[in-house]
Amino acid sequence: MNPVILFDGECNFCDSSVQFIIKRDPKGLFHYASLQSEAGQELLKKYDVPADLDSMVLIEKDQAHYKSSAALRIARRLQGAWKLCYGFIIVPSFIRNSVYDFIAKNRYKWFGKKEESCMLPSPSVRKRFL
Repeated sequence: MNPVILFDGECNFCDSSVQFIIKRDPKGLFHYASLQSEAGQELLKKYDVPADLDSMVLIEKDQAHYKSSAALRIARRLQGAWKLCYGFIIVPSFIRNSVYDFIAKNRYKWFGKKEESCMLPSPSVRKRFL
C-alpha cells in the first residue's frame, strides 16, 4: 500500500501543503484523504488515531505517524533538497512537536479556512485521492 497522507480538508495551509507535496512527488508515491472524508475517518479508526489529534497524519508501512514525525517522514520522500529536512528527526519530539503545535493552533488565523471551493486536480493526481 502506498503511504497515505491524511490532512485537514478545511484548512488553507493544509491544502497548500498537499499541493506542495504533489509538486515534489512526481512518481506519485503518496496518496491523500482529508480527515473529514469517509476514507479518512476509516483510516483514523483503523490506526487508533486519537479523535482530538490536530495534526497531519502519515500512514506508512502499517503505522500512523503524527505531527512533526509525519512531516519529516514526508519530507524525506520528496524530490530535491527537502530530503535534508529529515535530519531534524534527531531533535527530541517534544521540541519538534511544540513548534508543530504552535503552527497548527494558529493555522486558521494565519491562513484561513476553506469556504466551499476546492481545487480540481488533473486526472493523474485525482486518482491519488481516496
